Amino acid sequence: MDFESSEASPAGPRREDVLPATAAAAVKVVIVGGFGVGKTTLVGAVSEIRPLTTEETMTQAGVGVDDTAGVERKTSTTVAMDFGRISINEELVLYLFGTPGQQRFWFLWRGLFEGALGAVVLVDTRRLEVSFDVIGRLEERGVPFVVAVNSFPDAPQHPVEELRSALDLPASVPLVLCDARRRDSSRDVLMTLMRHLHSLAVTPETS
Repeated sequence: MDFESSEASPAGPRREDVLPATAAAAVKVVIVGGFGVGKTTLVGAVSEIRPLTTEETMTQAGVGVDDTAGVERKTSTTVAMDFGRISINEELVLYLFGTPGQQRFWFLWRGLFEGALGAVVLVDTRRLEVSFDVIGRLEERGVPFVVAVNSFPDAPQHPVEELRSALDLPASVPLVLCDARRRDSSRDVLMTLMRHLHSLAVTPETS
């Protein structure tokens, strides 16, 4: 056996995957939304480690089952989850879990939401209707969330208050615009969620 080569390639995580030594707290966040709204893109753009994805090629099995209206050119889909990590500062780390968008995979949500402090709902203005059930499920579960409107190049643009009204969001739920392809924009969405969670923690509940 070549012991030198064994020692030269030790088993274990890559250097870039190791948590910072200063990390003192970790928060689980879930990225949700309808099919094709950009959840995998957001996790991949913002993650400081190589993201874990479960993208599979779409097949005939989904024909007539998955609603692909508006995203007909999409050829792959998340079938389990996406996973990434980002350090907000030297002490706080977020673990990001992206959910599948198709309703036939929503049974996985229960496990993905276990232990999560909050969620980001990603929205596509070309298909606002696919977000209604997603938001409804979060409200039923009592999961705090913010809504991020992903700015696709060919998507119609609407004032934020019109979008809030169309989604029937209360004023207390933050609604922001973003570009899920950009790391800085995606990071701003996560910071909005962190500020929202902090405000909920420090604001006494009203009876």
